[in-house]
Amino acid sequence: MIKSPNKTPTPHTYVRTSRSPIEGEIQRCPLARIATLNSLDDSATMNGYDSYDEKQPVTWFRGHPIYAAYLIVIVFAASMIVTALLMAVGQRDLLNWVTFESSRVLAGEIWRIFTYGLVNSPIPGGIRFAIDMLMIVWFGREVEKVIGGRSFLRFFGILYLIPPLLYTLFGLRSPTSLVGEAGALAVFVAFATYYPSVPVFLAVLSKWAAMILVGIYVLMALAAQNLLWLASILSTTGFAYAYVRHQQGRLTLPSFRLPRREPKFQVLPGGAHASRNVSTKTSPSPAPRPLRDTATAEMDALLDKIARSGMGSLTAEERARLDAAAKAHTQRKFGR
Repeated sequence: MIKSPNKTPTPHTYVRTSRSPIEGEIQRCPLARIATLNSLDDSATMNGYDSYDEKQPVTWFRGHPIYAAYLIVIVFAASMIVTALLMAVGQRDLLNWVTFESSRVLAGEIWRIFTYGLVNSPIPGGIRFAIDMLMIVWFGREVEKVIGGRSFLRFFGILYLIPPLLYTLFGLRSPTSLVGEAGALAVFVAFATYYPSVPVFLAVLSKWAAMILVGIYVLMALAAQNLLWLASILSTTGFAYAYVRHQQGRLTLPSFRLPRREPKFQVLPGGAHASRNVSTKTSPSPAPRPLRDTATAEMDALLDKIARSGMGSLTAEERARLDAAAKAHTQRKFGR
């Protein structure tokens, strides 16, 4: 770590000592090097992302970084300890205030949508709970390295809310209940979408492992004739896959544009003569800015953003515009 003459780095401070080759080329000659972005692989090797923001932990504890995936596991593990202690002292009734029941949610107890995952009994689901936590630590951390800590928290937060919202919807027809942590399988699906060719369990590629696990859970739901569980599995894993594809720029959301209202005519005093005077006195419209200059300025801004925060900081729309500009630059360069 390099020490600054003005400020000594603390465990809370990251000092970046190197810059990736692509970022260096971009900073030296942004527009001329734009075509090199086509060589970037969306399925980059694990831990290959070099962004300051993506490496930032959520918080620190006694000099040790606490990343988003670790924080989620800490919260769930603490909830299991509290659950076990309350059960041990015979205070199970207190847990009923945080479990999810659609009838009570529809009656106004909205907090149950957010607290259902905090009741994790070690009996009989302790082993499954431990496996889920390991999956979040191992695979969730790798996803976090790609999208960053804050984005990972948002991603997991949506995963966490999908089941209770779905159960609430089904609860309009018949009462439903839900308890325990959720999201581990969907996190693994997100990892497998980013790194489909990485060997995981018994040297099985992650994409095949994800398909096998999802298939097993689907068969379990079908065998139990639990269509609500099946819908929850498919909705969470489907969202995880779609989220990653959207981050990679391979899935775009439909845009809806409201029809514009045409400007109304305004009657001026004096009739047509006054309108002719007004039209003659209007100042000429400024010359339109050349399209190429506008595109160049826009690409320069995107490339500066990459140089500061890495490719992972681009949104899906920005990545698509950058790819289109890179292709146009290549065609102009080679005259195709």
